[in-house]
Amino acid sequence: MISFDDVRAAAVRIAGMVHRTPVLTSNSLDARLGCRVFFKCENLQKVGAFKARGALNAVRALSDADAGRGVITHSSGNHGAAVAWAARQRGIPCVVVMPRTAPRVKIDAVKGYGAEIALCEVKERDATSARLARERDLHMIHPFEDPWVIAGQGTAALELLEDVRALDAIVAPVGGGGLLSGTAIASAAASPRTKVIGAEPAAVDDAARSLRSGAHQPRVEDPKTACDGLLTRLGAPNFAILREHGVEVLTASEGAILAAARFFLERMKIVVEPSGAVPLAAIEEHRSRFTGTRVGVILSGGNTDFSWLVREP
Repeated sequence: MISFDDVRAAAVRIAGMVHRTPVLTSNSLDARLGCRVFFKCENLQKVGAFKARGALNAVRALSDADAGRGVITHSSGNHGAAVAWAARQRGIPCVVVMPRTAPRVKIDAVKGYGAEIALCEVKERDATSARLARERDLHMIHPFEDPWVIAGQGTAALELLEDVRALDAIVAPVGGGGLLSGTAIASAAASPRTKVIGAEPAAVDDAARSLRSGAHQPRVEDPKTACDGLLTRLGAPNFAILREHGVEVLTASEGAILAAARFFLERMKIVVEPSGAVPLAAIEEHRSRFTGTRVGVILSGGNTDFSWLVREP
């Protein structure tokens, strides 16, 4: 299990190489929701997503021997770009296994950072990356189960809690659970009174079902959602961490998610991909849960091809 010391060590390890992203607010949104919301803008992070934190921490934590072998990961986009970027910083080879259905903007980003891309079917990502790791003796950096990745992701919440005091809750999106796990660990130590809540598309609700039932639930097969970054099943170590810290996951409808992404673009003038807009959508649809509170939200990323703009919210 990852400790708060690991998160603090990650903050030191990646300092000066990632952005300390700003926290933005919207008075009109606060008035509508009946609560104060503070957005930690990881959409403005290196590579356009919080994933830079975990990937950089994992790559920099490698011994020279392991780093020299090169690294491999699988990703729908943001984590792959982050590992490719971190590997380039260290001057080591990188292979990223991506689903054929990944948005072109994310495939191009991974290529742009100099990684080799291996395309596969969505369900074959784990098997393909494991096979290539064996065949080519590459070091695997798992997108959400790697302990150094989890510790690195926790630094976003650590910064948020330093910049905004007395938060009643932090809401973060959940797919595999790396960000939410790191957030839970950081918050439990830095601000025990702050409740950590996950946000997930209703179309991909395995994390919500898992934490509600107390048993790790299977992933949703062939979900229909614009949230390409949240399609992975909740990881086993992540499930254990979230249970340990009493994290709850709220779901949001597809319409609310697209409306939230539009709000950021039209009213706050920032680009937030649908996966990153899920927390606001969850707050909107569970508004009574947050009335009168101070809520931190981690906007996970801003890498999108804008295809969702033509969909009806």
